Amino acid sequence: MSIKNIKPREIAPTHPGEMLREDFMPDYNLTTTGLAKKLGVSRQTVNELLLDRRAVSPAMALRLSRLFGNTPEFWLNAQLAMDLWKAQRERTQDSSRFRSNKGSGPPGIKKGDRFPWQSGDYGRES
Repeated sequence: MSIKNIKPREIAPTHPGEMLREDFMPDYNLTTTGLAKKLGVSRQTVNELLLDRRAVSPAMALRLSRLFGNTPEFWLNAQLAMDLWKAQRERTQDSSRFRSNKGSGPPGIKKGDRFPWQSGDYGRES
């Protein structure tokens, strides 16, 4: 049984670049240049990722997972958590841009309307 999250998260999740900078690079004794060489990307690309200015792409997730022995999903899930948190913050700050459609269906369809497959006549020729 899980506990439902009812309050929005206040603190940002950890950016994958911060994980690299704080956890992985010291443990593997890597510099920015060394990491870039092992990943086969430019030092600028790694630096932008480490400074949380660049997102982890699927291709980068594959490279990181091969280097550190974890899964691409680990890196992509970390990036997804960050992206969703940012989107939720933007949505709550500017909620006037979004309209709630709770209880309404597609245009032209009213509650209680029946579709051909609900009538029992669907597929029968008259």
